[in-house]
Amino acid sequence: MLDDEERLAEIKEVLEELEELAADHVILIEGPKDKKALNSIGIKGEIFMTQSEGGPIKAAEYVSEHGGKAVILTDWDRRGGTIARELENQLSALGLVYDSRIRARLSFLCKKDIKDIESLDKLLERLSLSSHS
Repeated sequence: MLDDEERLAEIKEVLEELEELAADHVILIEGPKDKKALNSIGIKGEIFMTQSEGGPIKAAEYVSEHGGKAVILTDWDRRGGTIARELENQLSALGLVYDSRIRARLSFLCKKDIKDIESLDKLLERLSLSSHS
């Protein structure tokens, strides 16, 4: 089992990878709170909010028009999992490249504490504090 300091280091590693992918991938999230959390931890780039901008089909069309590569970053609760599978199906149908490893790794590292992207910034803050105490 990882302690808070190790988890924090691994989460930061995953987020660095996400930041690199954000240069030429569209990040597919669920909604505005997720976007706010990503922005607050320094993740910039092309972001498409699946829930508020028209669903998985629209998301896949958007990715197709914006470079053809995506990172699926939905929450790791049941609904997020369903949306992630729908996104994978739509992206695959259009022959687009997508990454779902980032979501899987964040889920593994964070699921003990949080189940959604919108809480990521708070979790990082808490882990930073506990690893310095």
